[in-house]
This record gives sequence, C-alpha cells and structure tokens, in this order.
Amino acid sequence: MSTSSSSRLYGSIQLRRNRGLAGLYLVVAAFLILYALLFPGILSIGGFSKFTQNWFPLALVTMAQALLMLNGGITLAIGPLVSLGAVIAATTMEGALGVPGGILAVSLAGLSIGAVIGAIVTYLRLPAIIVTLAGSFIIGGVALILLPRPGGFIPDWLSTVLAGHTPVAFLLLVVILVLWKVFLATPLGLGIYAAGDNPVGAFRSGVPVERVKVAAFALSGLLATLTGLFVAAQTGSGDPVIGTPFTLNSIAAAVLGGVGFLGGKGTMRGAICGSLLLSVMINVMFFLGFPPVAQYVAQGLIIVGAVAVPELLGQWRARR
Repeated sequence: MSTSSSSRLYGSIQLRRNRGLAGLYLVVAAFLILYALLFPGILSIGGFSKFTQNWFPLALVTMAQALLMLNGGITLAIGPLVSLGAVIAATTMEGALGVPGGILAVSLAGLSIGAVIGAIVTYLRLPAIIVTLAGSFIIGGVALILLPRPGGFIPDWLSTVLAGHTPVAFLLLVVILVLWKVFLATPLGLGIYAAGDNPVGAFRSGVPVERVKVAAFALSGLLATLTGLFVAAQTGSGDPVIGTPFTLNSIAAAVLGGVGFLGGKGTMRGAICGSLLLSVMINVMFFLGFPPVAQYVAQGLIIVGAVAVPELLGQWRARR
C-alpha cells in the first residue's frame, strides 16, 4: 500500500472516530468562557492549579471507565478502587519504604485487582456489570477493614507537590495522555479498539482478545487506585468511602465524551473532554447559585441530551 493511500485510510478512520467531537469541543469552550467570566481567578496560576486539581481525579477515573467501554465492557468498581487506593496510600507511606513503597503498593493493588476481575469476566464468561458490582462490595469492605475511618499518613511535601499552588496535576494529565498515544501504537493498544469494535473479526485477525480484555481491566484498575493516591494527597489522609461518587460520574463523563457502551466507539480525548465538561458544568452551576437538587436535575438533563441528540441526528441522516 502506498504512503498516500495509507494516509487517506488513516485520515478516514480518524474522521469516523472523531465524528461529533467538534460539537463537544464547542460546548466545552462555551462553558469554559462562561466559567472564566463568573470566576476570573481561574486565569491566574493559582486558580488554574486548583481547578485542574479538582478536575484531575475525574479525568483519571473517566479514562479508567472509557478504557473498558472502548473494549466493550464497563465497571462499577471504580469508586471502591479509588477509596482503596487512598487507604493503601495512607497506611503504607509511613512505613520503611516511604512514598515509593506506597506508590508501588497502590499500583500493584490496582493492577492485580483489575486483572483478577478481568480474568473472571473473560474466562468465566460472566457479565462485567455483575462481576464488577460484586467486586465493588468486596473492595469497599477491604478498604473499611484497612482503615475504618478517615486517617492515616500522607507526607506534607507530597500534598504540596500534587495539590499545591502549581499546575502539577495538569502536567501529569498531559504526560498520561502522551503515554496513552504511545500505548495506542502498540499491538495491545490497537487490540483494545479492535476487540471492542468486532471481537470475532479481531480474533480471526490474530488479536488475543481474551488477554486484551484482561489487560484493559488491569490498566483500568491501575488508573482508579492512582486516582485514590492523588485524592489522598489532596485531603492529606485516606478515606475508605471517598471514591463513592466517582463510579457514576466516570460513566457520565465518558458518555458525554461520545464513548459508546458497545465497544469500539469513541476516543480517549473525547472522554477527557467529557470529564472537563462535567467538571466545569458543576462549577458554573455553583457560581450561578443553583441549589444542589437543581444541579443534579440539570446534570441529568444535559447527559440525556448529550446521548440522545447524536442518536436522533444519526436516525435523521439515515432517513434522508
């Protein structure tokens, strides 16, 4: 195949994957402008740092959820894994190995738990939503056993580095996105999209579909527990229930970003934009004086609209 034809093929694939993202980018830009008008302090280094620190955990769990949705799965264990990551960080960093040992323990916990859940889903042919729901109770119980109430130890310098007055969180997100692009160039990264879009065709093409699914769950677990580590650094302690809201928010943000439930549809940059939209939307409603109940109703309506409008437009185009 010639270079020009390969470029055209790549361009057409990218165009199909990014279809509908232009509208999302415009909506995100509009909300960011409105937010900047309501809170001009975001344009300062300190304001931008605080905003990205609040957005970063949601961005990470959205990536964790989108990783599985792109592969045709879903997880309800995101929140408990975040809580477990926070608890492990707060209970290990005071040990002999210090912060490096805590980070290693958090990472190994996320990878191993995610891999076990992925293996159960893949090799026992059980629905991911059921396995991860059961796993969420077990993981949440383990977090409560390790740390029954908020506490533990997080070094002050780590909290200052990750949640201080510098945009370290934004830089970390950029690094993670670069690593994701590198990962997509590997056979495993390509296999996640292929197995999610057409598992039978991917298998016939030589993609190890089962191993790809297990790897996707493992990486998702890693991102979730690392989110817990960051949240522990933000708060200065471990909390065994702090991750509870992240499960549904991760699904909502991924859906807002155009990631489909059936696999192979959507992009990670779309998911990140979805998490940014959800985060900014909450802040804007707060500054506009929306009561909490109205915020929940507005979020629900916006999410339903974000899902329904592209579907209705697709049906309208098909009838033309």
